[in-house]
Amino acid sequence: MKLLIVDDDADIVESVRLGLGLQWRDVEVISAATGDEALTLIEEQRPDLVLLDVGLPGRNGYDVLRELRTFSEVPVVMLTARGETLDKVRGLELGADDYVTKPFDHLELLARVRAVLRRLDLNAPTARVPSFRSGPLEVDYAAGEARLGGQRLELTPTEFRLLYHLVRNAGWTLTHETLLARVWGREYTDELEYLRVYVRRLRDKLGDDPERPRFIRTERGRGYRFVGVPD
Repeated sequence: MKLLIVDDDADIVESVRLGLGLQWRDVEVISAATGDEALTLIEEQRPDLVLLDVGLPGRNGYDVLRELRTFSEVPVVMLTARGETLDKVRGLELGADDYVTKPFDHLELLARVRAVLRRLDLNAPTARVPSFRSGPLEVDYAAGEARLGGQRLELTPTEFRLLYHLVRNAGWTLTHETLLARVWGREYTDELEYLRVYVRRLRDKLGDDPERPRFIRTERGRGYRFVGVPD
């Protein structure tokens, strides 16, 4: 596996390289100190995952992530000294897959990297019913894609897994903890902002109004419920 770390602190880069190398023998770590260098390496080297620092010289990590998402869906874990919820939400809104605050423990970083790769590598579980239909929405379990009015929705793997679990339990409320555990993993059950961001992104792609939902209803203080009726 090839991992790109984007950070202008050489000590952090070397620390990550050694830490991951000791715990994960088959990882190749490449690095970039600036956003421009990182974007070039992503196009040329095609890494399997990117660790992206927010505080880069020149354009910051958020700007790099915004441009990166115009041409690549490579998993991105943000690295930053900022731990505020708004900073996490901003990274997730721009397309980050996870967020680790410095200083971090290398075992924690490895666990986060593995969780992201596991989540994006696995397709949603296959079901006996090959697809789900509700009005203009069709979710094709086997193909791992969804269509709205016959048009394919551009969903990330995480967005599809979230939609999958909602439609497979249509009519039932799934708690925040249940959705976080099923979509992200049991180690993410306290990361409520992750769920809020992805539900908002999914609603945007479905054209769903949270005040008058056709598909996803918020059950305040509890979780979310898919309200569309299967055809």
